[in-house]
Amino acid sequence: MRPRLRDLTELVRAPAALTVPGDVLAGAAAAGRRPDLSTAVLAASSVCLYWAGMALNDWADRDLDAVERPERPIPSGRVAAPVALGTAVALTTASLGLAAAADGRRALGVAVPLAATVWAYDLWAKPRPVGPAVMAAARGLDVLLGARAGRTRSALPAAATVAGHILAVTALSRAEVTGAQPWLPRTTLAATTAVAAATALGARPARRNGTGRLHRLGVVGGLLAYGATAGRTQAEAVADPSPGTVRRAVGAGILGLIPLQAALTAGAGALRSALPLAAAFPLARALSRRVSPT
Repeated sequence: MRPRLRDLTELVRAPAALTVPGDVLAGAAAAGRRPDLSTAVLAASSVCLYWAGMALNDWADRDLDAVERPERPIPSGRVAAPVALGTAVALTTASLGLAAAADGRRALGVAVPLAATVWAYDLWAKPRPVGPAVMAAARGLDVLLGARAGRTRSALPAAATVAGHILAVTALSRAEVTGAQPWLPRTTLAATTAVAAATALGARPARRNGTGRLHRLGVVGGLLAYGATAGRTQAEAVADPSPGTVRRAVGAGILGLIPLQAALTAGAGALRSALPLAAAFPLARALSRRVSPT
């Protein structure tokens, strides 16, 4: 039986892919790269790899999910395990092809290690102590994918900021099923605060044509939304580290990446790239009520 489109959408957590293009845009902005067609294709490459990672995650966890989350597409029988694996392979191939078409060897030099990191996380690192660090490395590389040739170093601070956020969210996600010890959400909340502070301190808005104030407002607005989303739910998890509260904090942490990316992009002087991210945030929140991002 062929899976329905709705089931495949749930398998790859399709709406959560709205959290991905901002990585590329933040990297491009930090490296002084203007958004163009090649940037859009790199963003599409990133989305394909994100979806591949989600499909591979469920394939790798199919036995565990049969016990802990039987409602998911594979254990529920709505998507066959070989179909999920084939989806992951096809989307990874598409991702690498798009990266090559967008920026040739330069992009492949980042996209290939990025794809290897995603597969290593799902197939090996996820249950191990190193798992959160591997996932953080993947999102850091995703930011570097947007940088232009010769300017990768300029995008390293933005990559480190996104990686720090993902490190905290991934560490917290390990307690989605069992609930967390109080120290864990406290630690992730502290990390979220540090990420916001680093973004604010690292902002270097343009001063030409009087646009510096608008860029600063973009940074402040993005960070306020970031705190109200990721920070608020992590604070709730500190007070109540039960599985349901932790799961909400993880979902909000995933969605909170969008306003963080917008703040980073505005802080690098690319307000035009930050505005679509700001517009995508409420859409991502609405869609997350239909398909869980976790």
